[in-house]
Amino acid sequence: MQHQPYLDDLEDGDVIAVPNDTTNEARALLLLEANGVITLKEGAGLTATIKDIESYNKKIEIEELEAAQVSRVKDEVAFVVLNGNYALQAGLSVAKDAIAYEQADSEAAQTYVNIITVKEGNENNEGIKALVDVLKSDEIKDYINNTYDGAVIPFE
Repeated sequence: MQHQPYLDDLEDGDVIAVPNDTTNEARALLLLEANGVITLKEGAGLTATIKDIESYNKKIEIEELEAAQVSRVKDEVAFVVLNGNYALQAGLSVAKDAIAYEQADSEAAQTYVNIITVKEGNENNEGIKALVDVLKSDEIKDYINNTYDGAVIPFE
């Protein structure tokens, strides 16, 4: 049986691939920081880039790639940090394959949650109310959980 790698297994010289677009790179770096791989400069937050890395806890390299390309190098690098949609396209399961993922209460998860907005005055539109009720239903939550295997989570 093959050993499931953990971030503790990082060795000097290992490479971690991350998306290079502003939002997703910051999310990747925040995830690495939350898991003790790097330390970011104070206040880097949701605009962090590799230039904001204050320290590395191991002598590793972070390789920036276009987000859609990150999953393609998973067999060439020690670890990849990638978006859920690209993980799904690559046949990866967040529930089974991820060794770390954004926590629902993280700044990134809270900031990038999808929301429903309507033009002022339409808040009480019956169609909008029906849509919100459906989206908050247990049936939709179950659909999301069963379909996206942890890559997408229903928001409470």
